Amino acid sequence: MLCIAACTKDLEPSKDILLEGDELNLKGFGENYRKLFVLNEGGLGANNATLDVLRLQRGMYVRSAFRKMNPAVSGGLGDVGNDIALHGEELWMVINNSGIVEVVSAFDETEIAAIPVPTPRNIAFDDNYAYVTSWAGAYASGTYDDKGVYTITDSSNPKGCVYRINLKTKKVEGTVEVGLQPEGIALYGGRLYVANSGGISSQLPPLYAYDNTLSIIDAASFKLVQTIEVAVNLKSVWSDGKGAVYVTSMGNFWDAHTGLYVLYADNPSKVALVGSGTAIKPEALHVSCSYLADGAVYCIGTEDEFNWSVPHNYYIWSCKITDYASGECTISLYPQTLSGTPYGMAVVKASGAEADSKHYLVLGDAGDYFNPGTVSCYALEFNDGEKYWSVNAGVCPGHFAIW
Repeated sequence: MLCIAACTKDLEPSKDILLEGDELNLKGFGENYRKLFVLNEGGLGANNATLDVLRLQRGMYVRSAFRKMNPAVSGGLGDVGNDIALHGEELWMVINNSGIVEVVSAFDETEIAAIPVPTPRNIAFDDNYAYVTSWAGAYASGTYDDKGVYTITDSSNPKGCVYRINLKTKKVEGTVEVGLQPEGIALYGGRLYVANSGGISSQLPPLYAYDNTLSIIDAASFKLVQTIEVAVNLKSVWSDGKGAVYVTSMGNFWDAHTGLYVLYADNPSKVALVGSGTAIKPEALHVSCSYLADGAVYCIGTEDEFNWSVPHNYYIWSCKITDYASGECTISLYPQTLSGTPYGMAVVKASGAEADSKHYLVLGDAGDYFNPGTVSCYALEFNDGEKYWSVNAGVCPGHFAIW
C-alpha cells in the first residue's frame, strides 16, 4: 500500500497537491501531460488576472492557483494577463498593465521572479533568453462630451521594443526598437519575427492608422535586420519549425477583415494570404484567435465579424504547409459550429485510441468580459466534435500552456 501511494503521489507536483477545485471527467484528455495552465486576462484596471491549473492526473481544476500558492505577493498576479509559455519547468506569464513578466515553478506555481518590462505583450524563447514584445509605454485616453463625442486628451505613441531577458539571471540584457505596438513574436532559424499592430497609433494623429509591418531581428546580434509589409493590425506569429512563418491580422474592424498570412524564412518578403487563389471563400478563413500545434495553425473565425448586432456563430479551421517549394497547403474546415465569445484557444494532441493525427480543442469563452468565463474541451477530428468537459474559469480566459 505504501508503494502504491508513493507512486501515485509522484504523478502530481508537490506543494499544490492540497489545493482543491472542481473535479472533471476528462475522458482521456491530457493523458500524456501533467497540467493545463489557464491565464485569465481579467479586466483592464481591475487587477484581476488569475492563473488556473487543471491537474490532469486527477482531473482537478483549481482556480486562482497563483494567489493561493503565493499569498505574500501583494495584489496577486496583477493587471491584464497577456501571454503564457513554458520553458522547461518554469512557467512565464506576461502581465501587461502591471508591467511585469512573472516567472513561477510549473511544479507548484510558486514565484521565482517578477521582471519589470513596460507594457509587455507576448513572449518567445531560445536556449539562453526570453524575448518579450513591449508597447514601451504607449497609451491613449480621453473623455466624452455631453453629446457623446470622444476626444483623446492624453497620449503617448513611441515605437515598440523587444526586451531580451537572461533565462538564468532573470535580468533584462538589452532592447531592440521595432514597429508600433508590437504583439506576437516567434523564433526560427536564429531570427525573431515580430508582429506590429499599431493598436494605439490607429487612434492618434497624424496618421490615425494601424501598423502593417513584421520586424525581423537577428537573435545573435540582437539587431533589426528587415521590416516587411504584411497587413494591417498584426496580432499573432507562429513558426512551424520547418521554414514557414504564419502571421494573423485582426483587420481594422471596418473594411479590412481578419486573416492568416504565410511567409518563408528563406524569402520573407514574399507574403501570401492563406486561401487566396483557392475555391474556399475568403469569409470562411477569418481569424479571431489562433494556435500552433503539430505544424498546423488552427484558427477560429466568423463570417459576420463586422456585424455585432447579430448573435455570432464561430467555426474552426486549420492550415498546414505540404510543399514548401510551391507554398501548397492543406486547409481543413472542421464541422463544429460554436456560439458565444471565444477569447482564446489551444490545440492538444490526443493520446490513446485517438492518438493518430487527432486533437482536442481547448476553448476559452469570455462571456460578457466582466464576469467569470468558461474553459471547454472538444474533440476535433474525431467523435463528431463531441464536447468533453466544461468548467468555470476566471475573467476572460484567453491563454493556455500544457505541461
